Amino acid sequence: MISALLLTLASFAQKSNVIDEVVWVVGDEAILRSDVEKVRMEYGNQVKGNPYCVIPEELAVQKLFLHQAVIDSIEVTDADVNNYVEQDINQKVLYAGSKEKLEEYMRMTMTQIREELFDMYKNQLTVREVRKRLTSDIKVTPAEVRRYFKDLPEDSLPLIPTQVEVQILVQQPKIPQEEIDRVKDKLRDYTERVNNGTTSFNALARLYSEDPGSARQGGEMDYMGRGELDAAFANVAFGLTEPGKVSKIVQSEFGYHIIQLIDKRGDKVKCRHILLRPQVAEEDINACLARLDSIADDIRTEKFSFEEGASVISEDKDTRNNHGILSNEVEQGDHMEHTTRFEMGQLSAIYPELARVVDGLEIGEISKPFSMVNKKGATVCAIAKLKSRIKSHRASMSEDFQILRNIVKQKRSDELIEDWIKEKQQNTYVRINEDWRDCEFRYPGWVK
Repeated sequence: MISALLLTLASFAQKSNVIDEVVWVVGDEAILRSDVEKVRMEYGNQVKGNPYCVIPEELAVQKLFLHQAVIDSIEVTDADVNNYVEQDINQKVLYAGSKEKLEEYMRMTMTQIREELFDMYKNQLTVREVRKRLTSDIKVTPAEVRRYFKDLPEDSLPLIPTQVEVQILVQQPKIPQEEIDRVKDKLRDYTERVNNGTTSFNALARLYSEDPGSARQGGEMDYMGRGELDAAFANVAFGLTEPGKVSKIVQSEFGYHIIQLIDKRGDKVKCRHILLRPQVAEEDINACLARLDSIADDIRTEKFSFEEGASVISEDKDTRNNHGILSNEVEQGDHMEHTTRFEMGQLSAIYPELARVVDGLEIGEISKPFSMVNKKGATVCAIAKLKSRIKSHRASMSEDFQILRNIVKQKRSDELIEDWIKEKQQNTYVRINEDWRDCEFRYPGWVK
């Protein structure tokens, strides 16, 4: 299945030079044949119905939401988008075997892959924010939930997949000073080239920055407040006073940066940056794994607990203050919720290396050390403990009320969104190519 997906992506790349045409127009936005083919080749048989009817209609609905986002000034940050891009790329690289093999399959460079994924996720997250705003006033009471599920037979209740709660203790491989010096020397060279006028900051960021979202924009980021940025990065960015001036080198959780101020507006700053990450050598990873092996032995012999180790020894800021417990952000219709439970498929999508380890653990068991890529794109080493495993079961009011409440809320949200789309259809200019009209659309109002 994985190979088939990669092959379809490669096949699309091969066909990308086919003569294009406009097949739909929604408002002042065009939908091209290539847009449709791109989705069709990626999802293949997963599209239910005629893809040349289903896909352009879905793209048209997306454009209605994106137009509403412009009207309501709804924006998503590059940082949020990049989190999804990095997770997706990490999974694709894992499936392909290496970055080089992924590039070969998709007939695209890593930069091109990141750019394509960035646009896709930016649109998806923007649509989600619009839907969230449209449905924000929907409230569901416990009485409504009980009424909805009261008369349903047990086998009609949703099946809850097996879920796990996982604790991790993370250490970062020690990077030799020579490698850090190499990265800093490059950044100093970039600074000198900008200061003497031989190269622009934008050009250097496009060529060399390892931040996939901002690199394609010449290193430029959105206006951001202190709370949206890494603390060390924010201190330097907000300390800049002269637009165009390049900062000193700053180390963040993501790597090493140089920053150029563009503008300040109230409590927000707009800047460009170039990010470089030191390369982690195999011997440094092995040394880190050996350290964790000793820590795991100490925990097993009860010198201290996993929770104590995660709180004191772990270098993962996201879990250290919660005894190492991983938090999962789950999409519930038009909003996100935080939980400590992961379905195994979710865990595999976010932390594929961790999921493989957890799958073989018993409750309370501590894993052998392993390496993984974290959400910030850095290679780290870890040990894991399976805190709990909740086996697959039919949802019940007593055990899974939150899930059942979300089902009822989502049903009401879907009804509201459907009415909103039908209303937008009536007030939006739509033109469909004659050859693309013979369809049973989900929303018949496209053809007037």
